[in-house]
Amino acid sequence: MVSLRAFTSFLLACSILPASLDAAELVSGIEDQTGLFITIYNNDLALIKDRRKTKLPAGSIDLAIRGVSAQMHPETALLRNINHPDTLLVLEQNFNFDLLTPAKMLEKYVGQTVEIVRMNPATGKETEQPATILSTNHGVVAKIAGRIETNPEGHYIFPNIPENLRDKPTLVTRISNTAAGVQELELSYLSRGLSWKADYVAELNSADDALDLAGWVTLTNHSGTTYPRTRLQLVAGDVNQVEEQKRPRRAKALEMAIAEAPAPMREEALFEYHLYTLEHPTTIADKQTKQVSLFNVGKVPVAKELVFKGQDYYYHGAYQSLGRPLKAAVYIRFENQASHGMGMPLPKGIVRVYKRDSSGNTQFVGEDRIDHTPKNATIRLKLGEAFDVTARKTQLDYVKVNFGHPYRYAAESTYRIELKNAKAVPIEVKVEEPIPGDWKMIRESAQHNKVAAGLAEWRIEIPAESTTVLEYKVLVRY
Repeated sequence: MVSLRAFTSFLLACSILPASLDAAELVSGIEDQTGLFITIYNNDLALIKDRRKTKLPAGSIDLAIRGVSAQMHPETALLRNINHPDTLLVLEQNFNFDLLTPAKMLEKYVGQTVEIVRMNPATGKETEQPATILSTNHGVVAKIAGRIETNPEGHYIFPNIPENLRDKPTLVTRISNTAAGVQELELSYLSRGLSWKADYVAELNSADDALDLAGWVTLTNHSGTTYPRTRLQLVAGDVNQVEEQKRPRRAKALEMAIAEAPAPMREEALFEYHLYTLEHPTTIADKQTKQVSLFNVGKVPVAKELVFKGQDYYYHGAYQSLGRPLKAAVYIRFENQASHGMGMPLPKGIVRVYKRDSSGNTQFVGEDRIDHTPKNATIRLKLGEAFDVTARKTQLDYVKVNFGHPYRYAAESTYRIELKNAKAVPIEVKVEEPIPGDWKMIRESAQHNKVAAGLAEWRIEIPAESTTVLEYKVLVRY
């Protein structure tokens, strides 16, 4: 365990880099950046292009590029000279992500002797003693003045910083350079730790026939690095990646959420995906969640649907009970069309819907997830279940009618569905019944619509504070 005082002394020591590093390497820091371009994909993957101006001598050089992503895939790194592409050759690359911390310093000095500074609590006088670090597993074990101590109080003084410890993630490249002078270099690589998702916020009007819709891009950075003033692009689509041996993922540590001023993103097609470009540079801090505006539209026409969905299992036999009273599922549906102020390909994400009550207060009324949605497609959201619209289903009859060729099974079933509306206004509900096999409607109290091979649909009007009965008989063969 390292005390606060020990950590302060450690930070002072860290301000002096080891002489061996200064002599052996040419260091390029964040201050050398001339441009930063990041493209983030849906599946926790980002392409980073980092441009820097660096004065290079001719010959063989070890170039240390500091401030790269701590979750870089080093096998994807590509360094090139923008000014003189043919003058630079990469011979070797080493990715150093073992970062400089007090615990790491102690770990690197296991088996070695350092100095520990201890204070006499009675006199306040500090003394230095040699301490041999024996172990750093779950605490420090050290040999001091011939005794073995665990987690000794005091702060440590180290002779130098080990060469393989860095204060920031660093890619060290050994290059052969033939053009001396200031060069603009670009390092591109793939990295984990950067992800994005779309979030949508909708507000229904009082009549439930229109909504205002805002789209937000939520960025999360747990890559271990901050990216200042980057040009940001996002790819929406399912990009294939070769699966390698799985590595444990870091837990997400999110410090803050920042909402940028609304600035709609520019969209364009890219291969079989869609690319969204933020029109202004933005800083993505490490361990941060940031939101930027995707779009904002108002008065999008919407239709509300109340739906009762049945099950196909009760067409296979006789049932005394078909379960508890049913509640109608509540859906809203709208079109992603330019005529409605939309018409933009929408990345997959969660749509959260709100509505104002009679006092003008905004209330949450449900949410649903959408997949990648192209323009001119229909968006249908399930928000919940209706409180005042219920149904009770009963199987009135079940008779097997045919056991011969060509059907192994055939039966006639009769059902009664009581649809109840407790609202003070009339409503329309949709009843959807998934009927298996080869089926034929024999009798019904309302006309159905065969919307698919195995789906019958009825649209039923229910007066205010009243009950309507749907009864039908169907022959099922398979």
